[in-house]
Amino acid sequence: MKLVFAGTPEVAVPALDALLASGRHEVAAVVTRPDAPAGRGRRLVASPVAERAEEAGIEVLKPAKPKDPEFLERLREIAPDCCPVVAYGALLPRVALDVPAQGWVNLHFSLLPAWRGAAPVQHAIMAGDEITGASTFLIEEGLDSGPVYGTVTEEIRATDTSGDLLTRLAFAGAGLLAATMDGIEDGTLKAVPQPAEGISLAPKVNVEDAHLDWGAPALRVDRMVRGCTPAPGAWTTFRGERLKLIQVAPVPDRAGLAPGQISAAKNNVYVGTGSHGVELLWVQAQGKKPMRAADWARGVRIGEGERLGG
Repeated sequence: MKLVFAGTPEVAVPALDALLASGRHEVAAVVTRPDAPAGRGRRLVASPVAERAEEAGIEVLKPAKPKDPEFLERLREIAPDCCPVVAYGALLPRVALDVPAQGWVNLHFSLLPAWRGAAPVQHAIMAGDEITGASTFLIEEGLDSGPVYGTVTEEIRATDTSGDLLTRLAFAGAGLLAATMDGIEDGTLKAVPQPAEGISLAPKVNVEDAHLDWGAPALRVDRMVRGCTPAPGAWTTFRGERLKLIQVAPVPDRAGLAPGQISAAKNNVYVGTGSHGVELLWVQAQGKKPMRAADWARGVRIGEGERLGG
């Protein structure tokens, strides 16, 4: 088939690579978000997908909005059979969805209908799921509600951050998306409607959502930290300033600390929660680089009875 691939961040690059390597389909063009300011100089930088496409000599389309007439005209000129999508980052209007004969097929990082929305991996970790995966589905105008072509499953490990898990799913999902294109092309794969039961939503996790509640159980605190790493970053406050938590570990035999209360030894830093303690392993103070929690504690000289979270 002739394909137009839509995607933007680094997590979409493995899928583009898989389609380029398959040899069975032609990736005629790539659609991605416009260049965005990045770094201290805030200079405009192309998306990872755009950079990869340019390396491969593929036409790159960067519409401000996918309903822009110039973009739609070029899409019709290319006349793709199908448009595979991975984390493109913009809603597709009906006028664009109608262009390819086989529609737009999205690779979504959950086992649909669980965790429909922008942040499925973060929510799966924060909810304590043990298994997740990736799904390919035909895009409709509803939120991740279209019929599913295929899935792959992935275990959520006890120490997984959302970054760890998303990296594994990006590569597993790349193979799934390539196989889905093959199945659509040869007619062996049919999309199956999603069940009406088991729907859960995964809206974008913003900075305020990542504010830790030390009254929650230790396992909940650990899941919040892992689910919000690397972005937006779980945080608390210490002496009125924000402190980002990068890695913690529940310590079931560490009891007796009030929620948020800090106990600092030479090489360990413990904090009380609503159940038992957690050990702080890596933190990042405001305006500082990430550091081991024990080094941070020595630097700030934790006082008797001091707490995180005010």
